[in-house]
Amino acid sequence: MECQWKPDEQGLQQILQLLKESQSPDTSTQRSVQQKLEQLNQYPDFNNYLIFVLTKLKTEDEPTRSLSGLILKNNVKAHYQNFPNGVSDFIKNECLQNIGDSSPLIRATVGILITTIASKGELQNWPELLPKLCLLLDSEDYNTCEGAFGALQKICEDSAEILDSDMLDRPLNVMIPKFLQFFKHNSPKIRSHAIACVNQFIISRTQALMLHIDPFIENLFALAGDEEPEVRKNVCRALVMLLEVRLDRLLPHMHNIIEYMLQRTQDQDENVTLEACEFWLTLAEQPVCKEVLCGHLPKLIPVLVNGMKYSEIDIILLKGDVEEDEAIPDNEQDIRPRFHRSRTVAQQHEGGDSIEEEDDDEDDLDDDETISDWNLRKCSAAALDVLANVFRDDLLLHILPLLKELLFHPEWLIKESGILVLGAIAEGCMQGMIPYLPELIPHLVQCLSDKKALVRSITCWTLSRYAHWVVSQPSDIYLKPLMTELLKRILDSNKRVQEAACSAFATLEEEACTELVPYLAFILDTLVFAFSKYQHKNLLILYDAIGTLADSVGHHLNKPEYIQMLMPPLIQKWNQLKDEDKDLFPLLECLSSVATALQSGFLPYCEPVYQRCVNLVQKTLAQAVVRSHTNTHKPPHLSVILSLHQSQPEFHEAPDKDFMIVALDLLSGLAEGLGGNIEQLVARSNILTLMYQCMQDKMPEVRQSSFALLGDLTKACFQHVKPCIANFMPILGSNLNPELISVCNNATWAIGEISIQMGSEMQPYVPVVLQQLVEIINRPNTPKTLLENTAITIGRLGYVCPQEVAPMLQQFIRPWCVLFNLLFHSFPLSVYLLAFLPTLLSLSFSHSLNLSPNLVPVFLKRLLLFFTPCASIETARIFNESNGFTFLIVLSSFLFVKYKM
Repeated sequence: MECQWKPDEQGLQQILQLLKESQSPDTSTQRSVQQKLEQLNQYPDFNNYLIFVLTKLKTEDEPTRSLSGLILKNNVKAHYQNFPNGVSDFIKNECLQNIGDSSPLIRATVGILITTIASKGELQNWPELLPKLCLLLDSEDYNTCEGAFGALQKICEDSAEILDSDMLDRPLNVMIPKFLQFFKHNSPKIRSHAIACVNQFIISRTQALMLHIDPFIENLFALAGDEEPEVRKNVCRALVMLLEVRLDRLLPHMHNIIEYMLQRTQDQDENVTLEACEFWLTLAEQPVCKEVLCGHLPKLIPVLVNGMKYSEIDIILLKGDVEEDEAIPDNEQDIRPRFHRSRTVAQQHEGGDSIEEEDDDEDDLDDDETISDWNLRKCSAAALDVLANVFRDDLLLHILPLLKELLFHPEWLIKESGILVLGAIAEGCMQGMIPYLPELIPHLVQCLSDKKALVRSITCWTLSRYAHWVVSQPSDIYLKPLMTELLKRILDSNKRVQEAACSAFATLEEEACTELVPYLAFILDTLVFAFSKYQHKNLLILYDAIGTLADSVGHHLNKPEYIQMLMPPLIQKWNQLKDEDKDLFPLLECLSSVATALQSGFLPYCEPVYQRCVNLVQKTLAQAVVRSHTNTHKPPHLSVILSLHQSQPEFHEAPDKDFMIVALDLLSGLAEGLGGNIEQLVARSNILTLMYQCMQDKMPEVRQSSFALLGDLTKACFQHVKPCIANFMPILGSNLNPELISVCNNATWAIGEISIQMGSEMQPYVPVVLQQLVEIINRPNTPKTLLENTAITIGRLGYVCPQEVAPMLQQFIRPWCVLFNLLFHSFPLSVYLLAFLPTLLSLSFSHSLNLSPNLVPVFLKRLLLFFTPCASIETARIFNESNGFTFLIVLSSFLFVKYKM
């Protein structure tokens, strides 16, 4: 039915003129056009003009028509709910009437517009859409069929979930069989559309597809040798997903599928090759991988290794021919956004400092960050990495002959790929590689001086993968030469090499720890010089390297000469950055590690740092309050909003709470490092009030960091924390939810620290937290750090309030004793468990408990080891305070009567 709406000719010409002007390269013209288009949005029928240009003005040039459709698409996304019914109906009708336009560009634009309308919840309000598009698939006109399929593919991509729901009466029951009919269509474009539509429903195991899974797979096999690359790509994508969700259906054909994927991984079309390469990554995650792939390794490994060479386009994108670029400022768009990870507190263990669980594995295969897209090189390297973890040293039979040729090849491109291969297999094949490392590591150290920057950068990464082995060897032979060359590369004239060297050195720092202490002056001299040399992006990575160094060497950094080298450039950067600059994130993280390491050495710098952190927290909380207040009232007039944004824009935008989180974590670092020296700073500030607000924030990461700070302040200056305990404890109790592991962990740890400081005054708060702690310690699959903190906190509560904790012994004693056995060398757990034992044994002796006979001998053995001449002073103190000799008598009687020992 032809709609009666007709445009005003003068208005139509004005809009056409605007559309043509918007294609001008002049930015001021574009800005002017944008303002006029926004003004036109105030008129209800403006969108009618846009659809009219797209679908009716076939004499206009295609770019102008398409642009009109894309502007309409943006208006639909932003304002569709405000469109009058007549306008939305006109647009829908025009889209369906013109889905078969003779221009591929216009068909695609109409398809995008249909999909956008559908995504605004209109699938329910546009009931004729799906039946109409499915009907158009049967059209003898190619353009109509292809246009309808293009729209359906986009709808399947954007609205897969609702298509498989009762809300639309499950249209997939009709659509999927319909799509399967087109797998054999004579047009490769149609075949490709059909596979792509069905592929959208594989991972979700849509019932309509599962009912037709066998004909689907048969059709895929029939298309395996299709001449159209897009079809082959979609076939490969389907097989990769089926491998994950319906392995049972592929297993009978696995030999042929693997042979096919080997061919496709060498396809002439790079998109097909990349899609096929994903197959090996997915197969490696399947339990049958080793069995089904073992016989194919002689063919597969050379294919993957060959895929790890840089392509010509890679080298162009990476500017591989540019060797010296350190003086060229970074493009700010190339700097990836950084996100701060909140502090997770763990107990200190003998021989080590506080650990942090859930440590990100940054030692990945993404060595080409400049290439934003996932490519064949990265995929091949990742596949080799996971396969090395599956086959372990068995893979070396196929790798070593290739490596020998690659690593010493005269052509830099091949040599570079060999170094990447060596790094990719490091984790999985480490044991088998050990005999070769005494020769390979010196060779790689030499490669750090290669004339090609791309060789130097990948060598940094590969050496970092073997850092653990390097630090286990004589330092003069391996560690010192490697450290020396990496420090040179940190000052390289190529920015990619600088970045790779900084990252590799941070890994080496983590592995070497105090082994680096003799070289601290040399290391600091290099890192500090890099401050004056680095552009923006690498400066952020340099902060990480310095922070990791501080974490690794700890208090050894607290020497006047080291402090004088390190602190001035850090404080200079600190003073240069504004409060809203996100470069503060890595700098604050770095300063947190440095403050913890320097301890009292940080005192001369602590006051301005402390005060700025408090201000950051206060400012963020204030922004959140203003934002919340604004959202709960009727929005003011647009002019009022604009004037507010112009006067104080930062107070009317949603606050970035990462600033608050990173400030809280630095305050924790200051409290941990300065100890009691932070007392006066706390006394003169409102940090406890701010922390109380943070502990109730909706964002888990804010609460996580605030609980860490609470624990550190409790240890450093409890006299200021104590008056607030009555307010803090209910909040801590309400956050003992193991679903939020890190929040729960830090709350648990803070409760333990508070209980030790409170002593018997902790009695009123035991009921607030004990039941939740008992539930956590009995919870299956609880992470180790949370389990350990929970056990220690229960032990501390039992130590200070035994009568309140004892009645619940039966509910937690078994997992508690198991933890004692597993974590015996963890000093705090052993001490506080031991302190609580008299109560435990007296209850057991009176048959209140039933300890397993198998558990007691191991438990006893650990206890006896604890009472040795080398036991710590703290152990002896608690032992005496808990009437230790009486305890031993009770223990002997208990074991004799209960277990006849």
